[in-house]
Amino acid sequence: VQLVESGGGLVQPGGSLRLSCAASGFAFSAGIMRWYRHVPGKERELVATISSDGGSTYYTDSVKGRFTIARDNANNTLYLQMNSLKPEDTAVYYCYAALIGYWGQGTQVTVSS
Repeated sequence: VQLVESGGGLVQPGGSLRLSCAASGFAFSAGIMRWYRHVPGKERELVATISSDGGSTYYTDSVKGRFTIARDNANNTLYLQMNSLKPEDTAVYYCYAALIGYWGQGTQVTVSS
């Protein structure tokens, strides 16, 4: 089983990033997928959730209207499009496969001028 995140980096406030999570070794299309983020010293925060078929999504209030979660079940990939980024979005972002309770290794997103 693997969940490999990519796409993080340093971006200025107001900028955009697209995170990807490549999944393998399990039935990706069968389960809910989530993005979390973690800032040292704080609890891990659920950012967004997407249903197995992509038809239903959930966002935490602080990212609504700015972030979009999506999935490509044909290619076993989860995405998080992040627009209008703010310094408070700085964190390590993790994808999570709810079906098997498995975490990716995380990718750092830093929003700073």
